[in-house]
Amino acid sequence: MATNGKVYITATFNNTLLTITDMEGNARAWGSAGAAGFKGARRATPFAATTAMEATARKAMAAGIKEVEVYLKGPGSGRDAALRALKAVGMKMTLIADVTPMPHNGPRNKKRRRV
Repeated sequence: MATNGKVYITATFNNTLLTITDMEGNARAWGSAGAAGFKGARRATPFAATTAMEATARKAMAAGIKEVEVYLKGPGSGRDAALRALKAVGMKMTLIADVTPMPHNGPRNKKRRRV
């Protein structure tokens, strides 16, 4: 059983989604602020992200994962809180990477107004 894994944290403005996989990419544990019991605007809070990460990390530790690489995506408020919760649970982080997609040129502009 592998002890290394990867944590994917997607922090949107409405929710925080968490997936913990082994090194091959097979999901071992997943969770979200919504799945942790938070509804509505409370899902977007750092506290909800902390609670969700603690529950998800405990599931992953039961599956044998102890050392993880962390990949953060998105602008939400749960990013830092989820990282703190992961450290508090006792998982060792070997890498923290921000993989938020950035547009190179963005969408096409609106057509020019004619009067």
